[in-house]
Amino acid sequence: MSTLGNIIWLVFGGFFAGLGYMVGGAFLCLTIVGIPLGVPIIQLGIATMSPFGREVVEEETAGGLIEVILNALWVIFFGWELALNHLFWTVLLGISIIGIPFAQQHIKLIPISLFPFGKRLQ
Repeated sequence: MSTLGNIIWLVFGGFFAGLGYMVGGAFLCLTIVGIPLGVPIIQLGIATMSPFGREVVEEETAGGLIEVILNALWVIFFGWELALNHLFWTVLLGISIIGIPFAQQHIKLIPISLFPFGKRLQ
């Protein structure tokens, strides 16, 4: 069932959501300063391509000073917009019965898009 959900997710917008994360991460990697921000965002983009059957897990090294600083910078500059985007799609998809499983996937992506450092989809 998760394979079918991932295929439908990719066809109806998940591909572009993941691609957006990966392009943004690639642009961040163009500078040396942006590499620590860009690499996890590219990984988030890959995970966004297939969210069905995955759960949000916190990494063992989560909560370190560097991750807290990176998350603070991320939420100020990028995270709140991405979280609002996922929230918008959650509400829009949650209106119909068919869209509820996809709304649940957007709910799963909200905390990762808000604070991506120290979390991943597994």
